[in-house]
Amino acid sequence: MPRKPKTDSPPETKAKDHVYKLVELTGTSKSSVEDAVEKAIKRAHKTVKNLKWFQVIETRGTIDKGKVDHWQVTLKVGFNVEDA
Repeated sequence: MPRKPKTDSPPETKAKDHVYKLVELTGTSKSSVEDAVEKAIKRAHKTVKNLKWFQVIETRGTIDKGKVDHWQVTLKVGFNVEDA
């Protein structure tokens, strides 16, 4: 019978205990919810290190002449707090 491949992860990819900080962002877009999320994360990435995950909290927008005019998406973004 063939041996099963080793399943241990390399040391650099093993899960560690992390401490996260959350910030709340609101992204906007004329085109889509996804674009609003991407814009918020892209902008935050310029000044916040170690962004790891996000959670959409609220989606809203404006209407003009019976059509969606603008999307606003509020999200929480989590990032690792670095060790001292």
